[in-house]
Amino acid sequence: MSLERGRLSTVVQVAAGSTTSVITVANNKKVYIKSIIAHGVGINTFPTAQVYYVPNGSSADESNRIFDVTLSAKETVLLEPSYPIVLTETGDKLFVGVGNSAINFIIMGDKEA
Repeated sequence: MSLERGRLSTVVQVAAGSTTSVITVANNKKVYIKSIIAHGVGINTFPTAQVYYVPNGSSADESNRIFDVTLSAKETVLLEPSYPIVLTETGDKLFVGVGNSAINFIIMGDKEA
């Protein structure tokens, strides 16, 4: 098994009150998420960032939320689990969501080539 290493996404800006898919498994090629960077874009708010591990056929909701973090204005946080989050089957997805102010996300890790 060979891996493509590095950035899994470009910078994705998610608007307040939105949730979006940023990573999807294709052809049963596993995706290893090593870190998620979140940056609060607003200047006067305390944005909340959510991360969801969504199995194929499901939707992002409280039953599959794995992070829920409050940031300070213009703060950047690094979400780095001690072991990579592994998306394994075709259609599995990583979603990111935002509460009350826009947040920029970037996902780092590896995927099977």
